[in-house]
Amino acid sequence: MLINGTRLLAVANEHNFAVPAFNISDWAMGKGIFEISEDRQAPLIVAIHPDEVSHIGHDLLPALIHRAHRSSVPVAIHWDHGGTYEQALTAIQTGFTSVMIDASMLPFEENVAITKRVVDTAHAVGLSVEGELGTIGKLDEQAEDGVAVSQITYTDPAEAVEFVERTGVDSLAVAIGTAHGLYPKHVKPELKLDLLQEIKALLPIPLVLHGGSGNPDAEIGQAVKLGVNKINISSDIKVVYHDKMREVLADATLREPNTIQPPAIAAMKEVAAQKIDLFDAAGKASLY
Repeated sequence: MLINGTRLLAVANEHNFAVPAFNISDWAMGKGIFEISEDRQAPLIVAIHPDEVSHIGHDLLPALIHRAHRSSVPVAIHWDHGGTYEQALTAIQTGFTSVMIDASMLPFEENVAITKRVVDTAHAVGLSVEGELGTIGKLDEQAEDGVAVSQITYTDPAEAVEFVERTGVDSLAVAIGTAHGLYPKHVKPELKLDLLQEIKALLPIPLVLHGGSGNPDAEIGQAVKLGVNKINISSDIKVVYHDKMREVLADATLREPNTIQPPAIAAMKEVAAQKIDLFDAAGKASLY
């Protein structure tokens, strides 16, 4: 069933688990993510970033919406990391049921202003809004030391309370030590779990973790126990999906998608299933 992010994450917040938000960039990935979520009876967020939307086009949205309506698990279709009010309007117009506005790189007052504007518009038509406070790093895998291009600015707990009160966001992405992309092997990611605890103690709304690819499973699992209710997964599933596809395409005689893509989907589903279990989301569809 298709629902908005508020309903989806309220149950996760109440029952202390995290809903995986899987970023997809084609129909085959989406089909596989629906299937594994239904197999595991896990609630699902299908996340699509503006760059991914530019690739798949808006015409795929009706198909995803139709697939969500007939799904045996609750599903939200989420506009991920929208950067402008105009992008939020596009998400609303094309059928997304959850919208993220990421103005975290702007000064605090500007972030509040644009986020509140998106919230006011989205709430008027029954959609949920995720905001972001603090900045999540972005790793440069080409750099010699693998350090972040944009360093992490950790979420300030007091600012988080003010931000939520003034904007009315339904969920908040917090910066506690993650970075987008895959970590170089010599870089050891580490979450500030004490900071997460402090923020969760002050805020009743669901908290969101971005950039968790490559963080140790034990650390991510602990973050779920401490109050994270949505975790974005993009690089982890895309890498295994496309690695398997390259492996299959080593046979130059193959040309039919129903021969090439199924092994890639199967490999992706294995990773997705592990994330669902790690987030304690398996079986939770029965709570809705």
